[in-house]
Amino acid sequence: MTISTSTSTSTGTGTGTQTSTGTDTAVNAAPTVAAVGAVEPVGAVAAVEPVEAGDGSRVRRRRRRGLAPGRPWPASRLAGPLLLIALWAAASAAGRLDTGAIPAPWTVLKTGVHLWTDGTLTTDVLTSLERAGYGFAIGLVAGVTLALASGLTRTGEALIDGTVQLNRAIPTLGLIPLFILWLGIGETFKIAIIAIVVYIPIYLNTHAALSGIDHRFVELAEVQGLSKVRFIRQIVIPGALPGFFVGLRLGVTGSWLGLVVLEQINATSGLGYMMFQAQNYGQSDVILVGLLIYGVFGLISDSAVRLIERRVLSWRRTLSS
Repeated sequence: MTISTSTSTSTGTGTGTQTSTGTDTAVNAAPTVAAVGAVEPVGAVAAVEPVEAGDGSRVRRRRRRGLAPGRPWPASRLAGPLLLIALWAAASAAGRLDTGAIPAPWTVLKTGVHLWTDGTLTTDVLTSLERAGYGFAIGLVAGVTLALASGLTRTGEALIDGTVQLNRAIPTLGLIPLFILWLGIGETFKIAIIAIVVYIPIYLNTHAALSGIDHRFVELAEVQGLSKVRFIRQIVIPGALPGFFVGLRLGVTGSWLGLVVLEQINATSGLGYMMFQAQNYGQSDVILVGLLIYGVFGLISDSAVRLIERRVLSWRRTLSS
């Protein structure tokens, strides 16, 4: 900053007196700022890193840290369950838990190995997987078909959406007595209940995704002269896939939740039947074995759906990616 001031005074005596005073102040404020990158907003977190200047010297430049969550941890979703198991083991080793109600993890593991080598657990697991697989497949097809019919046509919406909303408002497990009267007490009613539990979240999320497609894409497809088939393939399906995968994850979890209840009703095999029999004999370790297997199946199936979602929707850029 440079400030210059000049003052001149001239006084004459004679016929008159003349006084002249001039003040000239020039302010040249040109702050010199080092090259530090873009101006940081208030509250931004910045990191300083050395960089190579043109003359070979090292200068420090600020680099703004991103607002995204960062790179995902490998196998990060296993951290929570492993922490719970560690706390469970620590509490059991310290004698803080009643072994009659909550056995130690090593006791549950020993019981699981015994049931597996005995062949009982193998049969129950395969039976449960078969029931869940059939019910999930039927619910998946029904949910996607109804969502497309309701989301793409006004007639379908008028006939389907209200019926599905009514079905959603009725507790699905409350339909068990009625389905037993209709379909008997065999495997058919169990698969039907699982299919209902699965199709509702798939329908709701897929239908919501279809309804949320921007109308400008529809106008663009009309301008381009796309046929109905190409419109569905290029506009509708990519726009509905994110919602579909959300419903798919909920449907997978719902199939396991419905299965654990259904297998306790007039069943002779399955994980739910095994847990029901263990309840009658007070075998809490066997019950925990069944619950852990259900949890593992749910975690594996959800992770599989997430993996498929990342592959199919690899064109999207979101916070998770």
